[in-house]
Parts: sequence; structure tokens; C-alpha cells
Amino acid sequence: MGTGDEQHTVIIEHDGRREIGAFLVGALVGAGIALLFAPETGAETQKRLREQAKKLKDITEGRVREWKDDLGSRMGPAKVVLDQGRQIASDARAELEEKLERSKAVYRAGVDAAREESRRQLSSTEDPEASEAGS
Repeated sequence: MGTGDEQHTVIIEHDGRREIGAFLVGALVGAGIALLFAPETGAETQKRLREQAKKLKDITEGRVREWKDDLGSRMGPAKVVLDQGRQIASDARAELEEKLERSKAVYRAGVDAAREESRRQLSSTEDPEASEAGS
């Protein structure tokens, strides 16, 4: 039994999308508050906002480029592996079809041999003199 002093740790993992959205909302709220308490003139504040918006745009475009490049670099090897998998599957299918055809041919030859043997035995039992004369 525990003494009640036990601590539990909870780990929460996110994929990053919510954090980006929260960051952008925070940036907008912060910009709004900055406008309310800005000690500068309207023209100066607008100029600073334009500069900050351009910086934010550049950062965002840079991140999007990085993500695209990262995705592109991951897609190349994935396509190679996919093509290799397709080739292996195609080769395996061709080999399986070849083995199946050989098995069918062996089966047909066995059936034909069994029929021939049955005919030979039938003909020898129907005409015992013919089989004795042939001996």
C-alpha cells in the first residue's frame, strides 16, 4: 500500500501542428496588445508591423521550404523501395506461374501415363491370348 506520496508522470506527445497554430494565435494576440500600448505614432507602428509581418512571412516560407525538401528527400528513397518491392513481387509471380505450369504439365503427363497403363491392362485382361502370344 502506498503512503499517498507517490507521484505519477504523464507524458503528452503532439505532432507539432497544434503548437504552430497556438504560436500564430499568440503572435496575433501579442501584435494586437502591442498596438494598444504602442508608444509610437501610427505610421511608425504600421512600418514596424509591416517589417514584423515580412519577417514572419519569411520564417514561414523558410519552414515550408524545409518541410518540402525534407518530404522530397524522404520520397526518393521510398519510391526506390516501392519500385524494388514491385519488381520482387513481379519476379515472384512469374516464378510461381512458371512452377504452376510445370506442375500442370507433370500432372497431365501422369494422368496420360495412368490412362495408357489402364488401357494396356484392360486390353491384356480382355484378350489373354493376345498377351500370351506377345510373350
